[in-house]
Amino acid sequence: MQEKIIIIDFGSQYTQLIGRRVRELNVYSEIHPYNHLPEIDESVKGIILSGSPFSVLDENSPQFDFSSVKGKLPLLGVCYGAQLMAHEFGGEVKASETREYGRANLNYIDKEFPLMKGIPMDSQVWMSHGDTIFNLPENYEIIAGTEDVKVAAYHVKGEQSYGIQFHPEVYHSTDGLQLLENFVVGVCHCKQSWTPAAFAESTIQELKEKIGTDKVVLGLSGGVDSSVAAMLLHKAIGEQLYCIFVDNGLLRKDEFELVLEQYKDLGLNIKGVDAKSRFLEALAGEKDPEKKRKAIGRVFIEVFDDEAHEVTGVTWLAQGTIYPDVIESVSATGGPSATIKSHHNVGGLPDFMKLKIVEPLRLLFKDEVRRVGKSLGLPVNLLGRHPFPGPGLAIRILGDVTADKVRILQEVDHIFIEGLRADGLYDDVWQAGAILLPVQSVGVMGDERTYEMAVALRAVTSTDGMTADWCHLPYEFLAKISNKIINRVRGVNRVVYDISSKPPATIEWE
Repeated sequence: MQEKIIIIDFGSQYTQLIGRRVRELNVYSEIHPYNHLPEIDESVKGIILSGSPFSVLDENSPQFDFSSVKGKLPLLGVCYGAQLMAHEFGGEVKASETREYGRANLNYIDKEFPLMKGIPMDSQVWMSHGDTIFNLPENYEIIAGTEDVKVAAYHVKGEQSYGIQFHPEVYHSTDGLQLLENFVVGVCHCKQSWTPAAFAESTIQELKEKIGTDKVVLGLSGGVDSSVAAMLLHKAIGEQLYCIFVDNGLLRKDEFELVLEQYKDLGLNIKGVDAKSRFLEALAGEKDPEKKRKAIGRVFIEVFDDEAHEVTGVTWLAQGTIYPDVIESVSATGGPSATIKSHHNVGGLPDFMKLKIVEPLRLLFKDEVRRVGKSLGLPVNLLGRHPFPGPGLAIRILGDVTADKVRILQEVDHIFIEGLRADGLYDDVWQAGAILLPVQSVGVMGDERTYEMAVALRAVTSTDGMTADWCHLPYEFLAKISNKIINRVRGVNRVVYDISSKPPATIEWE
């Protein structure tokens, strides 16, 4: 049975980060909302209580039943979790006279306790709270403090229960990972055996047992998630997996042929479907971004359903759902994925397909998906691909979509992306692409006046796409790419570079 750490989510923006940090220690973690508690069995080695946007003093603040875990399992309360554990057992939590956000330094540490092992004096920690623990319950003892926060960490006597006022999971807590390791390994005695290779091995075995001799259909996109899901299933059931790769006419230049060939080289049982005309017909004259997404999703379902029916006896639909989707669908705050997005996976397949769902990656974060793919032997150029929007170039063509506009943008995008590769910049960028603007501008080519289209280049750095900063590409590179685009792509006479960050802008323009 896989040992695990359970993280109880009270709605903190950092909860997913706690889960990722624990997994960086090669220990499996699961996140569960405070109002959907899992069964606590022998596989659970410890509990972490997250922070929260609420105050424990709020009338409707999230509550937790400590009776099944406190004093029975190692317990670590973080920020709100620490305040809740103190408040529930007789301590005093009050609003701070001054809000405590940002960097602080520990000026008192009791290293007798395993939680504080290896944490140096003056260690920087990240505070983010409006309340403070003024008095601890009788059997609690302070084990760390800062100049402004007397109770920065505490221990419950006679138990393996701890509370910390700061956030060890964020980058600004310089020894935060060490503290989490102290809890997960030193206090909970986890073996650190959860690795990408171990996950792949156990998942392949589970898929074999779950699917048996049934047939599975999977819609491949050319992206990392669907590719890794396909390889796990391929290794489990081989030719029983039927992959469908749909060309919607909105892919990058030559991508359909290149990706299809790459998948075949991997031994996948795959069928490529040319549906360009169906998608372009559905998009004809449509300018509204969301309506374009809906049209693409609808046609994809129709095409995918047609092709799935060509395979007799299919009983399973495989999807590349990853863990953030799962967490958000049952999050403490009713997360945004409670309603399937129009571009999510294969567009949200309707009930009439009557297929059971299998999601091999539903326990993994994005970076873990790449590591599992590497352990399966997937090529680096596939695993390192930039994210690409599900609706493809349709949402990078502002306004209506035509075959000629797609051709122009494919050429521009190809010059930009291949230029990044050639100059060794591709791996420094999280996502890059070109946007065809709904404007024309005056230009001069030779002795003639031109009135042609403008394009914007976009390149950002990010870790997860939730926030992003524009990438500071060298001026010389941008000048070279601009010159190539204008000289080689008929219909474009102006190139601009997008220097907006997310927020307030988004990565894509539509």
